Amino acid sequence: MTVTQTAPAARTAGRTASPAPARRLPSIKTVIVAASAYLIAFVFLFPYLVMVLTALRPQQDLRTAAYLPKSFAWENFTGFWSGGLAGNLLVTLQVAAGSTILVLLVALPAAYYTARHEFRGRTAFLVLVLITQMFQPTAMLVGIYREFFQFGMVDSIWSLILVNGGFNLAFAVWILNAYFSSIPRELEEAAFIDGNGRFGALFRITLPLAAPGVVTALIFTFIAAWNEFVVALTLTTSPDKQPLTVALNSFIGQYEVDWQNLFAGSVIATIPVIILFGLIERKVVGGLTAGSIK
Repeated sequence: MTVTQTAPAARTAGRTASPAPARRLPSIKTVIVAASAYLIAFVFLFPYLVMVLTALRPQQDLRTAAYLPKSFAWENFTGFWSGGLAGNLLVTLQVAAGSTILVLLVALPAAYYTARHEFRGRTAFLVLVLITQMFQPTAMLVGIYREFFQFGMVDSIWSLILVNGGFNLAFAVWILNAYFSSIPRELEEAAFIDGNGRFGALFRITLPLAAPGVVTALIFTFIAAWNEFVVALTLTTSPDKQPLTVALNSFIGQYEVDWQNLFAGSVIATIPVIILFGLIERKVVGGLTAGSIK
């Protein structure tokens, strides 16, 4: 008994296996661009590498010319907690988180209203918001200190939250305004038809779509408040109420600098920001490019 081969099987049997395509080498342009990118990345990351290696050096190895320490002094990092700087790190976290929450509570309704309503003076309001972004805290330190001194808020965490929130509010309003403007109004009108009110459409439709813009305002406000130094140095005098940026300044003396502890504290202060930015980096890019394509 003979078994006839079906047509698809016959075609499969008669087809010869094609060789795998040879892997193409990258072009010279691609190699140059990639090498330039790695070189630029190394230039920017090299100071952080030096900071980490210096933080791990023992005291006797600070003057050596070797790039790598002969032994690693992990006590430089453990001494950070025993030296009381953990409390300053907590103050920094409170100031950054409080400033971020304050900015979002004020910037969200302001940006949403200016994006959805055409009112008299709208352009002037946005321009005024942009002008406030041009002011530097150092140019108004005397006035800021006098105001908080009259209200009895010098040497207070709340004063740092208010100042950092105020100086980062303009950026948040502009970012959120651009993102709200890029979201079609028809989506909210469809939510109105489904029975949602203004707040229901805002929280169920607009805010989820505007999440990249909200995250962008959040991360930039948080980082700016985390790294702020001049205002904190002026408004705080008690060591336990100073943020970490001011507390690290105590390692710089008149005649010598405690480099290993200074860099150890700097590494610890940098790690939370790097982790936070790495987790939400994609949404930050989306928020920065909002409104550029219509």
